[in-house]
Amino acid sequence: MVRLGFIIGLIAIVGVVLSGFSASRVYEQEAAIQRIALGRAIDVHASQVQDRLTERELLGRVASGLFRKPSVIKADMLQPLRSSIYTFKTDFVLATWVARLKPEEVPAAEAELTRAGFPEPTVRDYDGQPLDLTRDPVLDVVMDVEPRNPETMALTGRMLDHDPILGRTFARALAEGQPHVSDPLPLTGNGPIGVVLAAPVMNTDSSDIVGFVTFSYNLATLMLTNDDLSLFSVVLKDPSRAGYELVADESGQISSRAHPEGFHPFIVRTVTFGNRDWSLAYYPKIDPYERAQKMALIIGLAGLALTLIVCGLFGYVSYSNIRLRREIQMRIGFERRLTAVIDELNHRVKNILAVIQSIVTRTLRHGSDLDVARELLIGRIHAMSNVVSLLSDSQWQGVMLKGLFEGRAIPHADRIEVDGPDIAVSARAAQSLSLLFFELASHSDEGLAVVGKHPSVVASWSVTGEGKDATFYFRWEEFNTSAATRRPDSEFGIILLDRVAPEALGGTSKRYFTDVSYVYELTAPLETVVDVNERARTGQITAPVRPVRKPRHP
Repeated sequence: MVRLGFIIGLIAIVGVVLSGFSASRVYEQEAAIQRIALGRAIDVHASQVQDRLTERELLGRVASGLFRKPSVIKADMLQPLRSSIYTFKTDFVLATWVARLKPEEVPAAEAELTRAGFPEPTVRDYDGQPLDLTRDPVLDVVMDVEPRNPETMALTGRMLDHDPILGRTFARALAEGQPHVSDPLPLTGNGPIGVVLAAPVMNTDSSDIVGFVTFSYNLATLMLTNDDLSLFSVVLKDPSRAGYELVADESGQISSRAHPEGFHPFIVRTVTFGNRDWSLAYYPKIDPYERAQKMALIIGLAGLALTLIVCGLFGYVSYSNIRLRREIQMRIGFERRLTAVIDELNHRVKNILAVIQSIVTRTLRHGSDLDVARELLIGRIHAMSNVVSLLSDSQWQGVMLKGLFEGRAIPHADRIEVDGPDIAVSARAAQSLSLLFFELASHSDEGLAVVGKHPSVVASWSVTGEGKDATFYFRWEEFNTSAATRRPDSEFGIILLDRVAPEALGGTSKRYFTDVSYVYELTAPLETVVDVNERARTGQITAPVRPVRKPRHP
């Protein structure tokens, strides 16, 4: 079993190692595949975003190139460009014409706004407050919008130089002479978050900038954030606030949030729009490493399950073989023990026949009373029959001592008080003790005819000492009897009491009368009572009870 367990353990260790190695390889391969797939998808997305931004910047450049400064201030400057800007089919939210006016040109501009029907023709600050015309030498005023609706037409007449975001945008575009894009801001008041691309318009006669054509775009559309089937989510790092990101929700609304602690983008890509660099951060919706871990876990568990099945099958087959071998060995051993028991039984039968022959010969000796002899012969053979029955029930492995005092084997057993540990005695000792007890009990009722009452009999025994020094002591005492009332023991009884039983047990005996009783004592080594040699021949018998000292009956 130890060798089998070692082999199964070795198989289990090899299976666990192979399962772990396979899981590790699967994890590395799956993680690499997921990283490559995610990286390709991000590269495609970043390329599409850059193409979209390039198209919108090109629109601003084309629109500013087609623009012509009028001889007078006009409020419908976008009218010639409407067909051109819609040809691009871009998704701008608002297009405006912002004219650069001198303070003395403000009345003419207000008159033009009034003529065009705008609801608020007064030139005012970006927040609607009255404007101090003496403060700024040049004013950037919204003179036309596209598309025109009540919300957008209210923007005309506003001077945007003081706007904290658009003012910087116009200043950069003016300084660079190139289209420039603003920081993210709410479009049309409380509209969606977006950016404004300001393209400067040059005077045909000189390099002076006479105004700006602006296009406002929804930031979510520019970032292509509404792809529910994508493997990632994209955010825009807020250029105006370090540590913040602009992210779109499920409905496409952009909001600002602080960079989440503990989370890092998988890849950061940079795109160019309006002469500025924008950083797009990509977060995977499904962690590629988590998916790889799940696949590795599945492979590892499958390998462990396969290992358990192999170990189980190997163990079952090996255990079946071992059990079959043990059954064969047990059967061989059983047959050997059976042969030994049969031999022992033959030996016992011969001994029993010899004992019976001796009993018959000595009981029916010449000149004996036939009635008395017949009664003694039947009783002695009955005692022998009883002990043989007990030995057969125990497969000749000994009998319990108290079992020899049953009423069917000993006369007047109901009047015998038995006291002592119920030890298991050997078959040889049981035969001698059974005849001994019968012989003692068959003479215990002789005093009845003389004294008119039954004698009281106490049969007690004890075990003293331990190991090889353990001694078996037996005492038979008949009260209410004497040498005058008790029938003398027969010749066979005397031989049995004084010689046969003590010699069979390797001990000594004595019998005597006291003032009130008849006593028979037998002392023998415990190992001959339990007969270790016989136990080795016929098999294990019940272990003797641990010796316990008991007071002797008075």
